[in-house]
Amino acid sequence: MPMTLEVDVTSGWGSPDPWTCVPEARYGDGLAASASPGKTENSRSKTQRVTALCVTRRYSVPAGRVFDAWLNPAVARLWLFATASRPLARVEIDAHVNGSFCFVDRRDGDDLTEYVGEYIEIVPPRRLVFTLSAAKYAYVNTRVAVEIAALTKGCKLTLIHENVPRPHADHAEARWVGLLYGLGATLDSASTPFHDPQE
Repeated sequence: MPMTLEVDVTSGWGSPDPWTCVPEARYGDGLAASASPGKTENSRSKTQRVTALCVTRRYSVPAGRVFDAWLNPAVARLWLFATASRPLARVEIDAHVNGSFCFVDRRDGDDLTEYVGEYIEIVPPRRLVFTLSAAKYAYVNTRVAVEIAALTKGCKLTLIHENVPRPHADHAEARWVGLLYGLGATLDSASTPFHDPQE
């Protein structure tokens, strides 16, 4: 059974700069809860162990607008794998089942981080499932499921990231917390280029 880390960002917890990774030392002060790791066949296989992460956030906008932010290239480049000061260098989204995506983040000149994957499920405006691999993690193939539930006012997003290599779990968790915060800031921006026919 994989370990599950859960952070509810509606509680107000976040890093000093929510667009960046929280240092690992922050996890020792009880701000994120984790279960005990599962058993392994031998102690040398720790780098092969994987985990699942769960992060939730509420938004004040309709579910359709949140869903669109994942698949609209002009919007996704502002928050998905981006930072507040550095939008992505390149975004390619082929938004249909079995379609692929590629996000390229350029850091310090030639230093590139590439995120690639394939869409498994696209059910507007409530469910999106895709594979995710990143060059910096040796292209380990992971799976991300995004569930968006409509509320009386706004919606609640639940993200589950599966098959994350255990050594990268803390970084991945902190990154998603920051990215979902960035999604909220993007949704709140009057200049965000949405084209939602339902609004």
